[in-house]
Amino acid sequence: MKKEKVREIINKFRGKRIAVVGDLMLDVYVWGKVSRISPEAPVPVVHVKEKTYTLGGAANVMRNITSLGGEALAFGVIGKGENGTFLLNLMDEQGINTENIIRDKNYLTIEKQRIIAESQQLARIDYENQESVPKDMQKSITTCIISMIKKNEIDAVIFEDYAKGLLSNDMINEVIKTAKNKNIPISLDPHPSHKLDVKGLTLMTPNQSESFALAGIYPKELTKPVHKDPSLLNVAEKLNTEWDVKQLLITLGANGMVLFEHGKDVIHIPTKAKEVFDVTGAGDTVIASYTLALLGGATGYEASEISNHAAGVIVGKVGSSSVTPEELVNLFS
Repeated sequence: MKKEKVREIINKFRGKRIAVVGDLMLDVYVWGKVSRISPEAPVPVVHVKEKTYTLGGAANVMRNITSLGGEALAFGVIGKGENGTFLLNLMDEQGINTENIIRDKNYLTIEKQRIIAESQQLARIDYENQESVPKDMQKSITTCIISMIKKNEIDAVIFEDYAKGLLSNDMINEVIKTAKNKNIPISLDPHPSHKLDVKGLTLMTPNQSESFALAGIYPKELTKPVHKDPSLLNVAEKLNTEWDVKQLLITLGANGMVLFEHGKDVIHIPTKAKEVFDVTGAGDTVIASYTLALLGGATGYEASEISNHAAGVIVGKVGSSSVTPEELVNLFS
């Protein structure tokens, strides 16, 4: 794609309202240095230099939307404790609309704490409740989104599933039904441990391991060219049959991504990453930028190109991150 065309699409991101429904997380990074092994156990002793906080999970998708010029409307649940307030403040700082977030005193705000020494992640500590979000909260979120769609207050919906108990079949199917009447795209980043029964998605963005797990097919090393690999084609056919998704984008790490679109040839988009330091949040960037590109009038191929370049920027940074419109435009010639 030429830079002029990319700029034309990205300029249309501004003002596009995307509802993001998913598990909201607080990402904490503990940065330090290792100089010795603990005498108490065979583990490294980390001398902490700095502690940083950023948006994780569905909140990182929202940050990518606002960073690229769109408007992100947050739907999810957080606790009423200190972490919940901290997460809410971080989202407000990023210009995310937090009016529809449910705060519940019994809910434990999800926190993922990563211990990093000299750019190497040593451990991750998760704080979360394994129970599903109560059905009345799920219903409240569903009702609100449907109402906003009917009032033309939403241009697209992204469902981010981290298998933490927020998303349900009823929620997604009801939103899809309403959205179809308004020609509003619905995107889903699925999680293989939470197999959903939904049909009619505009976009689904599993990575390679997730796609094989969702299809129930034993993973194999892909042959070249990857977009003609028999096992990957089998996975895509099964997912398209079961989910009835218009655009299935499977990300393949170092092998880039492959787009399966109804009625069109399979397209392979080679990776644009120059260096890979951290893949955290790359999938969030892909679904955010691809959905925005669709709203900007891009074809499936053009949206794939844009999201592929955006992800290439993200994996070159440590920690979940985002990309700006100018950064993205300058990647094209």
